[in-house]
Amino acid sequence: MPPAGPRRRRPPEAVGAPLLLGHGRLPRVLAGGALGIFALLWVLPFVWTLITSFQRERDISSPGFNPIKGALTLDAYRQVFDRGTLPIWAFNSILTAGLITLITIVLSTLAAYGFSRGTFRGRRALLAVTVASIMVPPQLLMVPLFQEMLAFNLVDTYWAIILPQVVAPMMVFILKRFFDAIPRELEEAARIDGASDLRVFWSIVLPLSRPIVSAVSVFVFIGAWNNFMWPFIITSDTDLMTLPVGLATVEDAYGVAYAQSMAAAVLAAAPLIIVFLFFQRRIVKSVATTGLGGS
Repeated sequence: MPPAGPRRRRPPEAVGAPLLLGHGRLPRVLAGGALGIFALLWVLPFVWTLITSFQRERDISSPGFNPIKGALTLDAYRQVFDRGTLPIWAFNSILTAGLITLITIVLSTLAAYGFSRGTFRGRRALLAVTVASIMVPPQLLMVPLFQEMLAFNLVDTYWAIILPQVVAPMMVFILKRFFDAIPRELEEAARIDGASDLRVFWSIVLPLSRPIVSAVSVFVFIGAWNNFMWPFIITSDTDLMTLPVGLATVEDAYGVAYAQSMAAAVLAAAPLIIVFLFFQRRIVKSVATTGLGGS
């Protein structure tokens, strides 16, 4: 028998190479096909909503599987703008979501830095309570929060919408995880130069935390923008309604109109899509650097 030749070694995987189902072309094709199917399942409802919003009501109700059943028109968008005070609701959503995001970031970063670097008594117990509060369903807090706003005479005000939403235990935990990974030597060097704790936090910690702060800001903004239950409970004045609440009242007042409902959904989702497109890289980077993706 001829002597066996040297065994061919499998090339080592490059550092940072993507995790696939195996080596070769077939696993790559299978992985790409699976990802394409999942992407199609996510995009298809939005495409259907967008197409429906540009059609007339009588065309939508006609039978057939063709998604475009008539001439495309802007009638649904015109009717949504005419029948509701949409600019006021959009302004209310931008104002409340913006202030909620700003106040939440200030409170959450300070609290997370205190949990990460603080040595005060009861820190572990307070951190445990903060983490445990994540598991409390928000629906259980609706009645106590409403009674609190009623006691402070804040019902039907912007502050009634904003204040109960600025406490975000999950964001405190995420920021604390990131602050724990920042080398303490940088802060100690600044303190040797005479910097105070607030100066260290503002000049060293926050600049190093821009990716996670940006991601948390996007998460908070999206949650505040999409929040329907609390603004619906705490406001009855039409001029104080946010966009999700206002669009729901238009739908209830004028009956079910599919084209108008889809147009309202597109208008409500458009700002969130724009925000995500601008900050998607920082969101992915923050999840990767904090290790939350595999925790």
